[in-house]
Amino acid sequence: MVTLAEVARQAGVSPSTVSYVLSRKRSISDDTRRKVEAAIEALGYHPHAGARALASNRSNILALMVPLRSDMYVPVIMEIAMAVTTEAREYGQDVLLLTKDEGTRGVRRIAGSGLADAMILMDIELDDDRIPVLRETDTPAVLIGLPQNPAGLACVDLDFEATGAACADHLADLGHRDVALIGEGEGVYQRHTGFAARTLAGFQRRSAERGLRTVHRACEGTYESTAGILSRILEERRPPLASSSRTSRPSRPCSACCDCPDARCPRTPAWWRSARTRWPCSPRPGSPASPSPRRRWGAARCAWPWRSWRATAPPPRRCCRLS
Repeated sequence: MVTLAEVARQAGVSPSTVSYVLSRKRSISDDTRRKVEAAIEALGYHPHAGARALASNRSNILALMVPLRSDMYVPVIMEIAMAVTTEAREYGQDVLLLTKDEGTRGVRRIAGSGLADAMILMDIELDDDRIPVLRETDTPAVLIGLPQNPAGLACVDLDFEATGAACADHLADLGHRDVALIGEGEGVYQRHTGFAARTLAGFQRRSAERGLRTVHRACEGTYESTAGILSRILEERRPPLASSSRTSRPSRPCSACCDCPDARCPRTPAWWRSARTRWPCSPRPGSPASPSPRRRWGAARCAWPWRSWRATAPPPRRCCRLS
């Protein structure tokens, strides 16, 4: 393994000069800096992470807390995680992925141990018990989602309440009066997960304003469960029915059911998804959807802690937007 002393000999400088170039704690001439950087590149030198952490009091690690529950849609979660990881490398940071649902214990462990310089939390609930612990610590953190009280917190999220309202508006504008919302798994609603609760609230509020008759059903997201739920809804609701889905997962079974020859199915059924899908089993062409910019979310969450350490930019205000 290449040592700092070997880099110094290659560059023709002292070991302390190499250290200053790496830590940027002292002003070094551009010519000397270029020599040191060329030697580092030629020898393939990598600073020892432990020594660097001791010297700088930073680990250069971001902790990404992703509780992987059975009712979560893992492909979407991992797409965000990949965006965070890719953006972190642009800032010279590594990502520690925490998948176990440790809750408040996990936040305290990261904050107390110095294992990571900042935290990115996913799967935010309206009354998330991790929030009070975050407020007690001085560890920078960004939330993927919006709790009930976001005061003083950096949050990146879509305006899911407006998305739910847009679904109702779209179907009402097409002349539909009986609308079904096929949502997330039952456990997601029981935990009061922010995005699901806000989507449902926006959908129900706007539906009431537009005079729509609605039904909401939780869905685990498998082909079988989605097809079964839609079939039962069609059995219960005799008039032509329009459907709105909170996620891209039910798209294929819903399209299959709506294309069936049953006379009770609308001839030209309306469909709205509040998330785009890259899967080949997407519904009929032209099906409207609200795009979900997951890669941009990941990049934004990763960039803020890094900037805040260097005081180059203030923490962003929470971002709510309708796609």
